[in-house]
Amino acid sequence: MVTTPCSSASSRASPSLSPSLLRSSVFRRRLPIVGAICVLSTLSLSNLFPSLSSPFKTTRAHSISSAPLLRSKEQSRGIHATGMEAASSTVPSIVVYVTVPNKEAGKKLAASIVKERLAACVNRVPGIESVYEWKGEIQTDSEELLIIKTRESLLGALTEHVKANHEYEVPEVIAMPITGGNSQYLEWLKNSTRD
Repeated sequence: MVTTPCSSASSRASPSLSPSLLRSSVFRRRLPIVGAICVLSTLSLSNLFPSLSSPFKTTRAHSISSAPLLRSKEQSRGIHATGMEAASSTVPSIVVYVTVPNKEAGKKLAASIVKERLAACVNRVPGIESVYEWKGEIQTDSEELLIIKTRESLLGALTEHVKANHEYEVPEVIAMPITGGNSQYLEWLKNSTRD
């Protein structure tokens, strides 16, 4: 039996529970949820999420300020997490996926993207297998995935660069927003790309 800190504390606090119940996977899986609900009710959801207003607010719940507690814990570990809209030293950023047919094509395209300052960083992930339909037939190909971190404003220029330097007739270029993260990394991303 794997004992978690929550399950071992519960077994000490509740001696009336049978050992078979404590070993059940249902009990162990639900215990962290119960603990989370207790913590959230103690801190008051309205303190964590001010937009959630409730007519049942209590003065005790209002006296606990949970947001500073959470921030100070992150800051004490050296993590400066931020939402993109809250960080004045960053710009709206995206992650772009591009697949390439092989290692050499991936190296060449990744280097040209960074050299042109169209992205701060390109990760090359080898060994993926893509299954897709092309011209009415199901295809399976080994490919390499490029994970590109850049400014949202550079997506058009990046897409044109990929299309001009890619051997596929219709290269994959798909983007997802970065909604937050390490503010120092996001600032570096901004400074490492063209305006």
